[in-house]
Amino acid sequence: MSRTKIGVLISGDGTNLQSIIDGINGGNINGSIELIISNKRDAYGLKRGKRAGIESLFVNPLDYDNAELFNRKLIDEFQKRDIDLIVLAGYLKILSKEFINAYSGRIINIHPSLIPSFCGKSYYGKRVHEAVIEYGCKITGATVHFVDDNTDTGPIILQQVVKVEEDDTVDSLQKKVLEVEHDILVEAVKLYCGNRLNIDGRLVKIN
Repeated sequence: MSRTKIGVLISGDGTNLQSIIDGINGGNINGSIELIISNKRDAYGLKRGKRAGIESLFVNPLDYDNAELFNRKLIDEFQKRDIDLIVLAGYLKILSKEFINAYSGRIINIHPSLIPSFCGKSYYGKRVHEAVIEYGCKITGATVHFVDDNTDTGPIILQQVVKVEEDDTVDSLQKKVLEVEHDILVEAVKLYCGNRLNIDGRLVKIN
């Protein structure tokens, strides 16, 4: 089976990116990351990519007149390299409809809650964990899902639960959830690269 060509979009530290790099290097994923793009010049994930010998680009949204042109640039860069799968690994911008249509069924995202709870446009980063604690939840977790036209509404691939302790802070909860994110994102990428995922409406079937 040929290796899946992966493109990764990041905005920050890139720990989820690193988990994929490690999964590939460890022989757990039948794929290769061909390109990493960040919308932030100082994203540490770019350094992670370069250290791993992966082509890593900063594309500045401010260089484009609108979001559609910026997204078109991303599409062009990925298409030049015949990318099969796009992974959003802490990418904090909304993809255009053109981008989503170009890679329909081939974009996956990791979100730090159990979707459909605490997701959508206002929920990202520490705000998710703040909301979980404020609400008094006993459990939270992480979700890997396919990306569709709306925010965090695509078919769910994998979820994993994390217990919320009474003495958890936003930082401690974020750390626990991040560990789970790494596990299920690697597993989802592995399943995709093994041609084991089928979308049937809202249901993702694992073969």
